[in-house]
Amino acid sequence: MRKIKDVLRLHYEAGLKQRAIARSVGTSHTTVGEFLRRAALAGLSWPLPENLDEARLEQLLFPPAAAIPADQRPVPDWASIHQELKRKGVTLGLLWEEHQSAHPDGYRYSRFCDLYREWTGKLRLSMRQVHKAGEKLFVDYAGQTLSIVDRRTGEIREAQLFVAALGASNYTFAEATWTQGLPDWIGSHIRAFSFCGGVPEIVVPDNLRSGVSKPCRYEPDINPTYAELAAHYGCAVIPARVRKPKDKAKVEAAVLVAERFILARLRNRTFFSLSEANLAIRELLEQLNRRPFKKLPGCRQELFDTLERAVLKPLPAIHYEFAEWRHARVNIDYHAEVDHHYYSVPYVLVKQQLDVRLTARTVEFLHKGQRVASHARSYERGRHTTLSEHMPKSHREYAEWTPQRLVAWAAKTGPHTATLAEKILASRTHPQQGYRSVLGLIRLAKAYTPERLEAACQRALATSACRLKSVASILKTGLDRQPLPESTESQLSLLPSHDNIRGAGYYH
Repeated sequence: MRKIKDVLRLHYEAGLKQRAIARSVGTSHTTVGEFLRRAALAGLSWPLPENLDEARLEQLLFPPAAAIPADQRPVPDWASIHQELKRKGVTLGLLWEEHQSAHPDGYRYSRFCDLYREWTGKLRLSMRQVHKAGEKLFVDYAGQTLSIVDRRTGEIREAQLFVAALGASNYTFAEATWTQGLPDWIGSHIRAFSFCGGVPEIVVPDNLRSGVSKPCRYEPDINPTYAELAAHYGCAVIPARVRKPKDKAKVEAAVLVAERFILARLRNRTFFSLSEANLAIRELLEQLNRRPFKKLPGCRQELFDTLERAVLKPLPAIHYEFAEWRHARVNIDYHAEVDHHYYSVPYVLVKQQLDVRLTARTVEFLHKGQRVASHARSYERGRHTTLSEHMPKSHREYAEWTPQRLVAWAAKTGPHTATLAEKILASRTHPQQGYRSVLGLIRLAKAYTPERLEAACQRALATSACRLKSVASILKTGLDRQPLPESTESQLSLLPSHDNIRGAGYYH
């Protein structure tokens, strides 16, 4: 109180400015201004009344706030505040302002925040995360499996349980699949989006191989097919950190609930097909999403309908078609091998490595992100699919690889090798389709000797086995070192004479 009196004296008697008074009494100029403002409100001037002691002066300048018992202050609805915080842009400060406008005698901001933190501590959350509506979908597989019995053989096969949960509402999806492989992984995501009726901003998977090609704490490599799915649906994939289960605590809890609420209830039932099992899972899933929370008002379905359904991105008009991504190198015959079938690409891409996009019906080849060839997918092994526009008008650009050059190269081994090379090239619709076989034939001279290869080709020609595999088999078994088989006529002449041996003329 002594400083207040000094401030009043210096202001009224000495006529000093507030900053000079502040330097004199050792306080800030804003404090000086506040003292003078309060003194003016209390009607005080200088000199002060003689009967005004320091206690009375303090009471006049700083009257105590009206005391409100804690039990009479309105207690906020913490559960409602907790749900409101899940909406986009909603903060605890905004909710306090709204509460304060409705209840002026309510708690101050600091006490309001302390009480909210105390309330959230009773929820026993392992990690204090606030999930915004429509922001994240957490996905994972359950550790337990579901047994499916083959009706014909009685064989028992274990099915995997895929689980997905939205962050804000805990709205849960689950289904059984045969594997955790890429086709089932992608298919489960598509069905999860359809179940929710929309797409979240972010999908948070674990680091399983179907989703993450190369786990990394900072920059994980997403599987190309998974990345294509995310691009199609307009969402991002942000995997959980390795060995950080709290990053996906929502789905960890959802998996536990699914195992206890779904798999445990189905443990004594026998299923004979995956569709039958999924029908039972879908019935229990509806019950799970409508089951009331224990510590929060409402249920998963109610929170999803009020919080998340409207903010999810709409599903794309075109259904996503599953596609695998691979790499293939173009051979000198301007064909690339995919699943043991050979597809043509523009000849200028010889020896280039291309990206291959495979669907159930098409095969697409891409070079530096640009599609350079597209074919209907074929499942015939060892066959060729060739488009005429991929073939060069002449072989000047790559003249060293011509049928004549390959035959001449084979002739260095021997005449029988050259003759067999000609037969292989002539047996194909396009000679270029036989380049691989002729190259393989010539290279057998490296594993064996040119003399043995020549002998093997002679035997192959004599037995009409004009294939690369036949020559390789002759060399492997050592038949090239055996004498050539005699002609059919000479063999017949060695047969004994007998009435039961009719001869070829009998059938004319």
